[in-house]
Amino acid sequence: MAIRIKATLDFTVSGDGLEEALAEYDEITVEGFLREVLDKAIACDEIKAKVVEGPNTLEEFDQQVG
Repeated sequence: MAIRIKATLDFTVSGDGLEEALAEYDEITVEGFLREVLDKAIACDEIKAKVVEGPNTLEEFDQQVG
């Protein structure tokens, strides 16, 4: 039996940490990064992630800090 869990996640990350995480993987987004982390940790069947505030890509990050 599959169990669906819907959660809200709000976190703060250092600018350097976010930049390094996004730069390590080519063309990954914060949404994609979160999906990868969760899937590797608990092998989910379906994961949806959506950034509603803050940068989602390395380009958006650069625009905010630049």
